Amino acid sequence: MLSMIGLIGGLVLLIYLTMKGMNLLVAGPLCALFVAVLSGLPLFPQQVGEGEADLITNYMGGFSGFVTSWYLMFLLGSIFGKVMEDSGAADSVSKWVVEKLGMKHAVLAVVAACAILTYGGVSLFVVAFSVYPMALSLFKQANLPRRFIPAALALGSVTFTMTSAGSPEIQNWIPIEFLGTTPYAGWEVSLIVAVFMAVFGYWWLKRMIKKAVEKGETFTARENNPVVESKKLPHPITGLVPLLVVLIISFVFHDSLKQSALILALLGGVIATYLLNRSYFKSFWNAVSDGTMGALVAIGNTAAVVGFGGVAKVVPAFQTAVDAMTSIPGSPLIGGAIAVSVIAGMTGSASGGQAIALPLLAPHYIDMGVNTEALHRTVAISSGALDSLPHNGYVVTTIRSICGESHQDAYGAVCALTVIIPVIGLALAIILFSLGLGI
Repeated sequence: MLSMIGLIGGLVLLIYLTMKGMNLLVAGPLCALFVAVLSGLPLFPQQVGEGEADLITNYMGGFSGFVTSWYLMFLLGSIFGKVMEDSGAADSVSKWVVEKLGMKHAVLAVVAACAILTYGGVSLFVVAFSVYPMALSLFKQANLPRRFIPAALALGSVTFTMTSAGSPEIQNWIPIEFLGTTPYAGWEVSLIVAVFMAVFGYWWLKRMIKKAVEKGETFTARENNPVVESKKLPHPITGLVPLLVVLIISFVFHDSLKQSALILALLGGVIATYLLNRSYFKSFWNAVSDGTMGALVAIGNTAAVVGFGGVAKVVPAFQTAVDAMTSIPGSPLIGGAIAVSVIAGMTGSASGGQAIALPLLAPHYIDMGVNTEALHRTVAISSGALDSLPHNGYVVTTIRSICGESHQDAYGAVCALTVIIPVIGLALAIILFSLGLGI
């Protein structure tokens, strides 16, 4: 009982401290200590025998294990995003999409620009920074309430593109290591779910905006509004080619190299961006340096949460919780989906939720004979649902830092599109897999 209190209390404390702004590199080990103390777990390796669990060994094992497995992917992904940003290639692609769709379809233009960049492998955060000035300009021209901009950015970035088959985003690649699948696992179901999330999400967003406008809401200008710079940008084609390079290389090598294909694909994207757009760079090496620092922060924050999971998974209460989730009646995919989604929600990280849950769940379900492709896609989609609670890093950064909105004004729409719709999409995926589609 005390162990369960420690586990739940530790997770609640982690959410609370994160929402209060505490650095995850501090909050992670602090909450792990809370769990360990209430569960009676020894704190130091000197207090236990060889092979036995203790706080420091298990925390650092989870932390360092995640860094070892995923550092190069985080590094090259972040650098790719930064060189696309610094060269103006990302701006060129998003501006081209906006011009083609026009002010009449302002919301669709924002969502589409984010979707193309995200599915091409550009970091979610870079996409939001890149598209926001144009989104602001479009919403201003169309006189739409600016508090819906974070939701439009999020719909195109962290829903149907992030967890779909073929996506170069990390959330689609982590299951490969544990399930022996490919990034295209369950693509038939993934395609149906992605189309559903995109269409229904766009309809819902437009409906929310229409209701707000009917109530008298309009665009409100602010002194510190960013503007779309009139600097010379590369041709949209030279911005799209690096995105295609990432997708093509990951497709060609995914069978032979598994998750390592992503390293080659992102490196190819960086090289293609440099070769095609080198005359447009402000400073290529500064972009590489900024990307490196961004990767260290991103993987450090995620690893801090995974380290917490490394402690949580050895306390008695965790196995009790896993047993409860994996013994849910009906499709075994339901238990896996709930486990990953709940852990991702509590940690505020889709990749962290997968990295904590899959080492424990994958062997269990593989032994049961669950189809690994169906499990891969279910886990990927489920990780992108409850992860978008208010304390999620992308949510906080996009709403507050990039868009300058408050959670009170903007989070309702973000929650609808990045939590509720993915949950419905997850249910749809489980139903389709249960009917035998894509298996």
